[in-house]
Amino acid sequence: MINVQSKRAAGQPRSTLTRQDAKSVIDYLGGLSPEALNEALDGLSANALVSLPWLFEFWALQGHQLPPEGDWTTWVILGGRGAGKTRAGAEWVRAQVEGAGPLDKGRCRRIALMGETIEQCREVMVFGESGILACSPPDRRPVFEATRKRIVWPNGAVAELYSAFDPERLRGPQFDGAWVDELAKWKKGREAWDMLQFALRLGENPRQVVTTTPRNNALLKEILAEGATVKTSASTSANRANLAASFLRYVTAKYKGTRLGRQELEGELLTAEEGALWRHEDFKPGKAEDFSRIVVAVDPPVTSGNTADLCGIVVVGVVAEGPPTNWRAVVLKDASVQGASPQAWASRAVAVYKDFGADRLVAEVNQGGELVERLIRQIDPMVSYRAVRASRGKVARAEPVAALYEQGRVAHMEGLEKLEDQMCLMTGEGFKGAGSPDRVDALVWAITDLMIDPAGAFRAPRVRGL
Repeated sequence: MINVQSKRAAGQPRSTLTRQDAKSVIDYLGGLSPEALNEALDGLSANALVSLPWLFEFWALQGHQLPPEGDWTTWVILGGRGAGKTRAGAEWVRAQVEGAGPLDKGRCRRIALMGETIEQCREVMVFGESGILACSPPDRRPVFEATRKRIVWPNGAVAELYSAFDPERLRGPQFDGAWVDELAKWKKGREAWDMLQFALRLGENPRQVVTTTPRNNALLKEILAEGATVKTSASTSANRANLAASFLRYVTAKYKGTRLGRQELEGELLTAEEGALWRHEDFKPGKAEDFSRIVVAVDPPVTSGNTADLCGIVVVGVVAEGPPTNWRAVVLKDASVQGASPQAWASRAVAVYKDFGADRLVAEVNQGGELVERLIRQIDPMVSYRAVRASRGKVARAEPVAALYEQGRVAHMEGLEKLEDQMCLMTGEGFKGAGSPDRVDALVWAITDLMIDPAGAFRAPRVRGL
């Protein structure tokens, strides 16, 4: 790739090349050989050279970062992590608000920027490494007005920031364009999307672009099915020139071929049937082995008595040979109990711990706090005990464990039908069964302690987008 930055002329900090000029330059340079291209660049004016880094049409990844032709209302960009979705969204906004010259009016005057939270709008869509400010040339760069939650361009165009958690804020404002980011993970997705549609009522043809990693989300599938929607998509590897090579090696080796990898790396939108984190046909039979470690994990119920939730108690052993990426586990027993008093389920957990000669008893303490440990210690003060707290949602905790199953690294002993049934009701959108997935929660804590946490030292560096 030619380093056009080194060809900037002294005293030329601004870019004043019009978009029509830019298109002519792109069309011309795109058809040249490398040798002819170097010669052509040497012959360009200083103003043209200083403008080249800001001409996204020239640098864009073909196939997913440029809007499709045609009469569409919604453009959905599906992509894996780091595929360049944010850059595409930011550059689309630029193309809508900018005119031929820095102070000339563009197609749009009022844009809505909508993310899951205001903080994500600000840090990703506006100030991110691939956000609007980073993509804008000096003479067209907008100013962020924090108190008013908006950015303003030199030509007077305005983009306002909105949170999907607060759809009611969209009652009243009106827009001629919108950029929606990571819609598939919005908690109030339908309400926020509907309110935005009512607000897109300015201009002759209001348009919106949606940039998101695909998830099994009913709203996203509905949007894609609409006749006025167009879609582009790309995998993480499509943007490999702008990503750390170590990151690509790590995530490809760890997640390739798994459901999580297909979604987060390949940018695939999985069907409803594939939306479950586990399928019955994926459980492979296990056998008793010389385990390196055995863990009993407990997910205590919030209430007690006959109406109490199930207390999840699951036993898992691991064969830890070689690096953590080679370790394999076997789920040995589901000892969960229903309607038990705190003393009863704690006694059950300790008894199972002793029966299997376990190395550790792990218990979630988000609800019970220190009470859980006191219960265990009252029964046997010598138990090797570890308290764990859930800092992420159930799905986020379960997905890495599901990836281990897809890689064939977790097997099941017989007699785990109730646990397996509950596992198959866990989807990317949450648990689809009745009540709480206590058996699954206990399983996830056990495998996390045995396999996920020990592999923490092998985690990849942060992804940088295009």
